[in-house]
Amino acid sequence: MILVLVRPTNRRAQLFPYARQVPVVAIVPVKTFSLGKGRLADFLSPRNRERLGQAFAERTVEIAESAGLIPLVVAGDRTVGEWALLNGIPSIPDPAEGLNAAAAEGVAWAGLSSAGWMVIHSDLPLLTPGDLEPHLGEIEGGGILLAPSADGGTSVFGGSGHVNFSYGPGSFTRHFAANPESKIAVSLGLLHDVDTPNDLKSAQMHPRGIWMTGLLQ
Repeated sequence: MILVLVRPTNRRAQLFPYARQVPVVAIVPVKTFSLGKGRLADFLSPRNRERLGQAFAERTVEIAESAGLIPLVVAGDRTVGEWALLNGIPSIPDPAEGLNAAAAEGVAWAGLSSAGWMVIHSDLPLLTPGDLEPHLGEIEGGGILLAPSADGGTSVFGGSGHVNFSYGPGSFTRHFAANPESKIAVSLGLLHDVDTPNDLKSAQMHPRGIWMTGLLQ
């Protein structure tokens, strides 16, 4: 696998030159590039799944930075961790106990600087900074943010302290039941995740998905 340096390591300093408070942390769990999209195995070759996984992670980090968040990758294997290091992205090891534990590990990291946080899945190909920016105030004010995915999952979960995560099928209902005071964020970029070949095809056909042109060979 060839890792490519996609941004200068001082990019973050350019984005936050005069920060008056610790920015919200974008927690991006990345299990692996090659195995993170198992449900696409019959549709994409292993190489294309790997390319897709890395491209999704890169773009999620870039969108988070552009929205004013500090990215934190929770790296599920050495390849992901090395990619983050080469690109100047803070990362911590995934505890390998599932997505709930990965998210909690990121929250603990953010808590070291009393920062708010957003857990953002990396399979949101239509995400834009405008899907995230309007909700930073909610988190900075101590509130909780929940964004459902179209299939009933939770594409973004934001807060400023310890919470109990309950990811898996139907997670949005469980997360909202446990946090009924949450602000709900609904937008195209937050709703459209990629779990199936049809999800990927529809994202590629949307104007926001033009960035994927030529990605898969």
